[in-house]
Amino acid sequence: MGKDELNVIKEAILNENEGYQVYMMAAEKIDKKEISQSFKKLAQEELKHIKWLKDLYSNFEQKTEMKFTIEEVTSPEKPRIFKWEKIEKENLSFALSVFGLGVKMEKEAIEYYKNAVNKTESMKAKKLYKKIIDWEYQHLNFFQEQYDMLREDWWAEQSFEPF
Repeated sequence: MGKDELNVIKEAILNENEGYQVYMMAAEKIDKKEISQSFKKLAQEELKHIKWLKDLYSNFEQKTEMKFTIEEVTSPEKPRIFKWEKIEKENLSFALSVFGLGVKMEKEAIEYYKNAVNKTESMKAKKLYKKIIDWEYQHLNFFQEQYDMLREDWWAEQSFEPF
């Protein structure tokens, strides 16, 4: 395993940690319990990614077999679409910002893992990266749906509602 491969994994761990921090910050800031719990679930998924990536790094560094099989890496629960009802203006702006940031982070993560798949020679690493790409697409779709819905509400709050 080359130094480049190990650097890819270290950067991936950093990226996942950034996602964890953002989702936990959002969970703590949002007053609405349902939304806060959903952000906490997303944060926990990021911690799972970190654990698997750290295991992968350790195994590559020690030139041993991975401690887990790809089959053990279960898919995350699909996040539920929120029923926003009447969300306070401050929470609306914050939630819109978090979902917008989430969309950007997930897109960047997908591109990062696609590049990692192309760079690694390890079939196990390729499988893990591809599984994480699938998860990131799930998150991306969830964030995009929420962002699109909230954007309309935000525009209405700003009196930007057309016609």
